[in-house]
Amino acid sequence: MVQEFLVLVLLPAVLIAAAGWDIASFTIPNFLQAVLLAGFVLFVFATGMPLAALGWHFVAAAIGLAIGFALFAMGLVGGGDAKLFACVALWFGFPDLLQYAVIASVFGGFLTLFILGFRHLPLPKFLESQAWLTRLHDPRSGVPYGVALASGAFAVLPYTDVFRAGLAG
Repeated sequence: MVQEFLVLVLLPAVLIAAAGWDIASFTIPNFLQAVLLAGFVLFVFATGMPLAALGWHFVAAAIGLAIGFALFAMGLVGGGDAKLFACVALWFGFPDLLQYAVIASVFGGFLTLFILGFRHLPLPKFLESQAWLTRLHDPRSGVPYGVALASGAFAVLPYTDVFRAGLAG
């Protein structure tokens, strides 16, 4: 039951919070990644994950962190995005990392095109009082890539080993 809660409630709730926070402020607070990490530790104990499988989850997280920070260093994503990618990689593990990275990248491309299109339209006067919306509309602003990362996670989650393990309990 604990592992079901972690996979079906905690993980999705934190992903939604990260996406919402990123849209509103172009930041993803560290406490959300901490919740993902703590939730994964609980998941490991609740499922009795074998050490070999746990090792592959750590490999995925290390690869995710390296990729995320390489993209951060190139100015393509923010630091919160890099950390969120690594945390989701930890949850999904090595077998599902590539699928997640590809799907999240595709969603990121669509999100970027949508935001660029949105920024070419005039913002209606009655929406100009919304600070988060004016920030999102500003062409000097980035793209809240946490939205793509969370969306990619939702798209891949039902097909992951973690999901199956979470429902097996």
